Amino acid sequence: MGFNAQIKDNDVAAIEGWMQSSPDTESVAKFTPGPGIQRLEIKFDIAELRKALDECLEREAFQGAMQDQGFAALPLTQRPGQTEWTDNDLSGRFWLRGDERYVEEPREDLVPEIDFSEFNPKFKGTYFEHVHEELAKRFPIGRTRVLSKGLYNCNSWHRDPEPRLHIPVISNPGSLFIVNHHVTHLPADGSCYFTDTRGYHTALNGGETRRVHIVAALAYDQIQK
Repeated sequence: MGFNAQIKDNDVAAIEGWMQSSPDTESVAKFTPGPGIQRLEIKFDIAELRKALDECLEREAFQGAMQDQGFAALPLTQRPGQTEWTDNDLSGRFWLRGDERYVEEPREDLVPEIDFSEFNPKFKGTYFEHVHEELAKRFPIGRTRVLSKGLYNCNSWHRDPEPRLHIPVISNPGSLFIVNHHVTHLPADGSCYFTDTRGYHTALNGGETRRVHIVAALAYDQIQK
């Protein structure tokens, strides 16, 4: 049944024009590069990544005080000789605008990424050690963590002192990464992605399974404020 609008203004004309085409529902399940998020050429074996995840979780459970909120971490690197991790080590400094004032404020303490130069001996011999070695041959690598995000879950909208590398290990089509105004899916196929998390960003898991990424901080000069 047709509908005849009582008022014919620019809004009506705009919506009637938009209704002439259908949204793209296919490309959203793929990676689309954009400002602040790019796929690198280096690639890893996804089967070995998943095997290493299982091996590591047999040795140690995910850590962190935010597990009930869907955020959990497994530290792959450490300060030389480190044996314990604080919640700040697992998270670290970030900035956000948390309320209707729209005022940017810091959260937690700055973590010097360059200090986390040693691979965690608990996970020696796993494929994750190989991943860290390959990344460290190319870039200054700081904290390297396995980050798990529960289903139907989202991080805060924030910015970090440094950019990060992401290697998805377990994902689903509803798992998305947003940097400023660009949003895309990162498939778990062994690819490694540069994410400029110095800009505002968030990760969300709108799928029915957990999302697990290796996240390596790039220990270039950090933003201080």
